[in-house]
Amino acid sequence: MMRKFFTGLILVAVLPMFAASAAHAKGSVEAGETKAAICKSCHGEGGVKPILPEYPIIGGQHQDYLAAALKQYKSGKRKNASMNGFAAALSPQDILDLAAYFSSQKSELKMKY
Repeated sequence: MMRKFFTGLILVAVLPMFAASAAHAKGSVEAGETKAAICKSCHGEGGVKPILPEYPIIGGQHQDYLAAALKQYKSGKRKNASMNGFAAALSPQDILDLAAYFSSQKSELKMKY
């Protein structure tokens, strides 16, 4: 009986840590907005109005896609001189935060059906 009590007590103490960790693993929109200042120079405000037509709209893109793209730029698997240099300095949390921010933006990429 005491063993079940202590097991339950441990679960009650430990589970919130896992939940907080999982929520943080998705990235922070607010932190991403701060980190995205340099992105505006090519992708425009919120990533929805690129400065030049050859720059992609990243605002409103899927979060998983954005994170994967940044990881590929960082590793060199995806090639673009500007993006490779920029992504090289990003931490895993920076990538998650930027992906969260840009995916939260309203853009023509999120059309209603």
